[in-house]
Amino acid sequence: MNESNIDWILAIACFLAGIGIGALGYHLLNANVARNQKVRQRLAEAELELSQVKDALNDHFAKASDLVTSIQRQSHELEQELSQGADRLVDDLQLKRRLHPRQADEAQENESDPPQMPRDYAEGTKGTLSEDYGLEPRKQRVTEEEAPPRY
Repeated sequence: MNESNIDWILAIACFLAGIGIGALGYHLLNANVARNQKVRQRLAEAELELSQVKDALNDHFAKASDLVTSIQRQSHELEQELSQGADRLVDDLQLKRRLHPRQADEAQENESDPPQMPRDYAEGTKGTLSEDYGLEPRKQRVTEEEAPPRY
């Protein structure tokens, strides 16, 4: 009977050891899963926050662009109103020029010569692209008769 009790005790001990090892493995593996779940949740929250910040930034720049356009339009309207009032009320020519700087600049540009196209040659006939550039004039060249013989 001792032998049968030992078999049963050994079977129960192995069963309990298997349950303990299984529980330990489950705990270790489940801890990584829970940690991964938390990391995924934080990543999803961060992505949501980033998309909200991007949307808010896009809205901010769109609103700023609209405001700048509105300011430019109002500035242009104010400038036109001032120039029309100045044309009707001001007799001083210098004051009109100060009030209409664009028209004065355009008048000066129209009066001046247009810029000339760049050229790849110098003024006159002796530019660097002429055929006789760097050569002596014919009168000063030594003729073959006057040159010493070559050996």
